[in-house]
Amino acid sequence: MRAPTGEQFELTRQTPAGEARAVITEVAASLRQFTLGGVDLTEPYPQNATPPSGVGIVLVPWPNRVKDGRWQLNGQTQQLDLTEPDRDNAIHGLLRYSPYTAGERSASAVTLHATVFPQAGYPFLLDTSVTYEIVDDGLTVTHTITNAGTEAAPVAVGTHPYFKIGDVPTADLTITVRADTHFEVDDRLNIVGEHPVEGTKYDLRGGKRVGDLTLDDGWADVTITDGRGEQTLTAPDGRTVSMWSDEHFGYVQVFTSRSLPTLADGEVAIAIEPMTAPTNALNTGRSLTWLEPGDTWTVRWGMRHTGF
Repeated sequence: MRAPTGEQFELTRQTPAGEARAVITEVAASLRQFTLGGVDLTEPYPQNATPPSGVGIVLVPWPNRVKDGRWQLNGQTQQLDLTEPDRDNAIHGLLRYSPYTAGERSASAVTLHATVFPQAGYPFLLDTSVTYEIVDDGLTVTHTITNAGTEAAPVAVGTHPYFKIGDVPTADLTITVRADTHFEVDDRLNIVGEHPVEGTKYDLRGGKRVGDLTLDDGWADVTITDGRGEQTLTAPDGRTVSMWSDEHFGYVQVFTSRSLPTLADGEVAIAIEPMTAPTNALNTGRSLTWLEPGDTWTVRWGMRHTGF
């Protein structure tokens, strides 16, 4: 029977910490599973399901939300489909339900390609790709976007991975978010303000227990050291899984879910989402990248494990 996420691309590599295995889907280029020595380091979902709450999907040409699905381009109103209808927002870009085409493959890497065609609310033509590669200490993910059209196009990149250390309850992990500014949002989760995290409950730079948190929150001013930001989950025994991102990813969203269908009662899952631009960037212009015709933009993030 064909999977609802299409072809499943299985990657494997023998690493110093054991055999690493990843499964990437044809639809949305989702990271459906990553295991190390049989231990899940991402929140998996079944092959016969669609990604619940966006597990592992690619967010292009914008991450997070566009308020009312409406924005201005050269004085003209653009109206996107309201893909978050309960909040009247457009959410997570235009490739969430799109199939990708496989390109270069090896045992431990795959490159997938998808086109964003001009459509209601986004009149641009983009060629995109994403490469997943298992490396000795985790996973490297490389995104490229090429403007294949005739006008400059606004773009941003995000992704929606959920992390875990599968032999430890996620509630007992410590989350560290190395970012200095927190976004305030309204009841539709659109930004209404921002403030330094110092002295607030949103200061996660020193780490807090996941089970004590309820989050669907964004941060700006991600700390970049040696060209990388890094947000970390730490187990009581000292093992870690980190989401790292290059200098283009100045923002991060953290989402705790207690309602994923894969979770047992009382369990929690946590998404740590790198973003090159924040919520509603098509309206604010904040950190958007404008690609001229023919230009290509490349960004990278990944996961890194220690102590295994």
